[in-house]
Amino acid sequence: MADDPLSAALEVSVPLLVLSPHLDDAVLSCGALMLCARRRAPVTVVSFFTEAGPPPHTLSGRQYLRQTGATDAEELYASRREEDRAVLERMGVTWRHFGLVDGLFRRRDGRPPRTTGPARRLPELDHVYPTYRLHLSRGRVSRRDGATLRTVTAAVRALMPARRGLVLAPLGVGGHADHVLVRTAAESSGCRVAYYSDFPYNRDHDADPAFTGRHAFVSCSWEDGLTDKQELIRGYRTQAEALFPQGGIPLVPEVYLLASDIAAASAPPGGGVP
Repeated sequence: MADDPLSAALEVSVPLLVLSPHLDDAVLSCGALMLCARRRAPVTVVSFFTEAGPPPHTLSGRQYLRQTGATDAEELYASRREEDRAVLERMGVTWRHFGLVDGLFRRRDGRPPRTTGPARRLPELDHVYPTYRLHLSRGRVSRRDGATLRTVTAAVRALMPARRGLVLAPLGVGGHADHVLVRTAAESSGCRVAYYSDFPYNRDHDADPAFTGRHAFVSCSWEDGLTDKQELIRGYRTQAEALFPQGGIPLVPEVYLLASDIAAASAPPGGGVP
């Protein structure tokens, strides 16, 4: 590994816990880094929002199904879980699917679908995030998602009980509420956390300045293993075409933000933080 703060943080941090909001985010954003880190320490990927909800779906949910060519949400997510398992096992990392419902399909208070009344004809009334553009991708966690946030925060603490090692959490670039929720849980977990820039959303969006402004971050990039990462991404067959409609998966360096104290502690002897 290169002699830089990110590499050094990984070398001295056992284990590495990668928090993935959905069933592809870890590999999309951290796949190249994980390929290298797995040779030095145990790597675990925990994917949180791994389930769909039953119909009737919102308009945004139905549009997503059409985009992926699926007709049944639960069958789609079963395929996505299998894809994720196959890719992560191919990489040689440990995986866990936490089993929470994806924000597109998450209903308020976990309530079952209503078969009568206005909510049957307008399912948006029952959902935490009624629309994608106006709610799910606005860069904030709904006040109706408090229980989910508490569940994810408790899970992060339980997964790294001794506060040893390093947690990689999404930076939330693009503003998807599930990504912001996992970031918020990691931030309040008490663990040593570095944040990964969410790919491919970081190609069109910047990081949230309200979040980055609260911290003294050192930015690091990672390029080793990007070609191998391309092949791993193609393993997510249900998602790759929708994410990369032009067919090509760009070789973009992965970007990580390390807290200044982590970067300083990991700096090469006799040298400063680059």
